[in-house]
Amino acid sequence: MRPVDLARPHGLSGQAVRNYEAAGVLPPAERTASGYRRYTRVHVAALRAFLALVPAHGHPAARSVLTLINTDRTDEALTVVDRSHAELLADRHTLDTVEQALTELTHTPGESPSPRTHTIGTLARRLGLRPATLRRWERAGLLAPRRDPATGYRIYAPGDVRDAEIVRQLRRGGYVLARIAPLLDELRDVTSPGTAASAIAERRERLHARALAMLDASAETRAYLRERENEHERERGREGENARERERGREGENARERERGRENERARQG
Repeated sequence: MRPVDLARPHGLSGQAVRNYEAAGVLPPAERTASGYRRYTRVHVAALRAFLALVPAHGHPAARSVLTLINTDRTDEALTVVDRSHAELLADRHTLDTVEQALTELTHTPGESPSPRTHTIGTLARRLGLRPATLRRWERAGLLAPRRDPATGYRIYAPGDVRDAEIVRQLRRGGYVLARIAPLLDELRDVTSPGTAASAIAERRERLHARALAMLDASAETRAYLRERENEHERERGREGENARERERGREGENARERERGRENERARQG
């Protein structure tokens, strides 16, 4: 089939298909005598796998998986997929911990954030931390206290206190700062337990959708691997048939040579 025939069912252009081939996402296409690309069902399966992998694992990972498969490094491709699944599981655990932390903050008597502001010293004492820890969290983008215009000192508002409480809970659970930051960004606009629950539920839905996309991607990737295996089997069959054809040709030539030898011998005897 032509590039446009491969592209049209997916709403792509023929040029996009050629670009995917150039990037290694699709295996190299055979060329006709006139130089035109000729795509097969192997390319159909490869494109379907790539387009399913993108929403599940992201474009860089999807491209990596296909290029590795197309260079016969399937074990490495599966490692990329495994790593993405592990990240999803870690995201689920992190979200569970955040939800637990928010629940504790909103249901523990006397522990709700005070309406008053805090300095770095008073907040550190409240949390049982060192001021240097709060500064490190700020450098990591987890806290964003405003500055007193007169003194330049940090001023922690109630929302900053809540963020610090959540970070403390997650750090106790062993989470690295880089994994905490995305969740805090989503919860920054949360102003009540109800909106917190809504934000967590929304993120949980996205994780659920990604997990389902991973199932689809796994099915399409397995189908592509199977199609490659079938193509290799067909290629081996063609090579075997060609070898048998060549052998039959050699046997025919040998038979003709023997016949010519017998004819020459009969001519000499006659």
